[in-house]
Amino acid sequence: MSHVKSGLNTEKAIRVIEKENSITLMVDRKATKSLVKKEVESMFNVKVEKVNIIITPTGEKKAYVKLKKEFKATEVAGKLGVL
Repeated sequence: MSHVKSGLNTEKAIRVIEKENSITLMVDRKATKSLVKKEVESMFNVKVEKVNIIITPTGEKKAYVKLKKEFKATEVAGKLGVL
């Protein structure tokens, strides 16, 4: 089962991609940081530095996935169709 639902395409998400080398993803409510990390690493062949997860006021779960310096978040965002 895939825990990553989709990439987020908002002004803040684009800013985070460019400035912090992170991608913003909508994930399943049952997803944990470690599950999101493993799934992103296997889906996009990248290494993840850290994952932060929040639950939005609407009840959705959002993950901020910071990539290691040798990988570019713009490339992953392009594969997701965000950029």
